[in-house]
Order: sequence, then structure tokens, then C-alpha cells
Amino acid sequence: MKIANGWELIFFSRGYILLPFGQNFWTFEDKFFILDLMAKMFANLTTQGFELTFLSHAAAILSRDFPEAVIQIESALENFKIPITEIIGSGGGETIGTQRLRKTLDGLGWQKTKFEIKKIINGVERESITHEIDHVKAFIVNGRSCNIALEIEWNNKDPFFDRDLENFKRLHAEGAISIGIIITRGSSLQDSFLNLVRKFVTDRNMRSFNDLRQFNIKEPTARQQKEVNDCILRGKTFQECWTEKFVNDKFGAATTHWRKLMDRVNRGVGNPCPLLLIGLPAGIITFD
Repeated sequence: MKIANGWELIFFSRGYILLPFGQNFWTFEDKFFILDLMAKMFANLTTQGFELTFLSHAAAILSRDFPEAVIQIESALENFKIPITEIIGSGGGETIGTQRLRKTLDGLGWQKTKFEIKKIINGVERESITHEIDHVKAFIVNGRSCNIALEIEWNNKDPFFDRDLENFKRLHAEGAISIGIIITRGSSLQDSFLNLVRKFVTDRNMRSFNDLRQFNIKEPTARQQKEVNDCILRGKTFQECWTEKFVNDKFGAATTHWRKLMDRVNRGVGNPCPLLLIGLPAGIITFD
């Protein structure tokens, strides 16, 4: 499907890609080769329900120039699990599980990196901008060192996606990175939180705030307790009311998750930086 500004949108079973169209760009054989490679890339992740979207020919770049990066990312994610107790017991922000994922990437050489871009006119520095990325790794491509930047957005406010995508766009325009990658909660995980948390409290027969304390769950604020009690007065059980309040407060619509990320890239935020977007599935949550 040809779209505006000289780009062609190709849909396939695992997502979609954007390719420049024109006789000097991609032949039918090129496109078939790219789609075949995409079907093989991250195959273990897609069978586990991970969501993958490639933008601005990121799939072609990864498959041809960064096969080692593909292997490392897949190996870091294919056995990645978060026990439900870490979801329930953690405060705001990251769980212990996502911290483990960061340590795994660090161990593979994906290090926090600060990029500094300076504008110098006739020897006088007029402007200096820094961009800090949580995970960056350099790979040798055709004798040159080329960077891939990666951010994990587990549970921030959704404007963090704008920051990440704009950083990727600027760094790509300056030649500092070849691809940007974002890992966030996938749609299946976001949609499953109510059922997952409800199962936790039901299995443990939790019927009061005192029961929460027995499992080292963070004490609800006075406001939260009042809202749960008001909900109970309307005829729901403690388990239903506390679960709804916990999930809505902690993993609400205005936090970082797949749909919020797709809203932005569909509006063109981050374009034309090649992007790989990865959504974590509900299957990463485990029960004891």
C-alpha cells in the first residue's frame, strides 16, 4: 500500500514495515526476502505472544547488519518472567523483574550511554545537547562501529514515549544510532492485569486490608482505603474493589503500554528513525 511522502506500507502476520518505494529501491524479490527474514527473526518471541513492530525498514537493517543484536535481544526476552508477587508487592515504577532484564542486557554489553552533540561555529561552541539512553551497544558493520539504542518503558507516564522517540530521531539524524528499540507492556498484558491480580487475591482468600499486610503488600493510602470501602458499600466484594483500585492506580491508561506507544508512532513521532517496538505479553507473569 503506497502512502504519502514516498513510503510503502506492508502488512504481514507479525506486524508491519515501512519501505521507500520507487524503481531504485525495493524489488519484489527484495520485499519477499525481507519478509522471510522477519518471519524467522524473533520467532521464539512471537510464538510466546510478544508483539513486534518494525518501522522504517528496521527489519532489513537488523537482519542484514545486526544479526548478533537480534540473537542477544531474543535471548534476553525468551525466558523473561515476572512472578505475580513482584507485580503486587512493588511500588511505583519498575518491578524487580524489569530490573533483572536490565541487568541481563547490561551483562550482554548494552550499557547506559550519554551522547553529547555540540554545535561549533568558527571554533566557538554555540550549543550543546545531551541525550542519555539506558541501553546502547556498538556493533561492527562493514568495518564501522554502529550503535543500537534501547529503552525499557515498564511503567512510566506515557509522555516518556515522546521523549524516547524524539531522542532516537535526533540521534539517528546525527548518525549516532542506526536503530532505536523500545520494550514496553504489550496489549495482552495490559488487558490481563485485572484477571491476574484478581486471581492472586482470590487464591489467597484475601478479604480485608489486614490480609494485605500479611502478604507484605504496600499499605493503601487513606484515600485508596476510602474508595475501596465506598466500592464495597455499592455491593462488590473486597477482592473486586481492591483489585480494581490497585490496577487502575498502578497500571492505568495514562502509563506506558503498547497502545500508547502505537498511538505515537502512527502519528509519526520518531520518524524516520528505524524502530523495533516490542510488547511484553501476559504470559511473562507467573504464579507460585
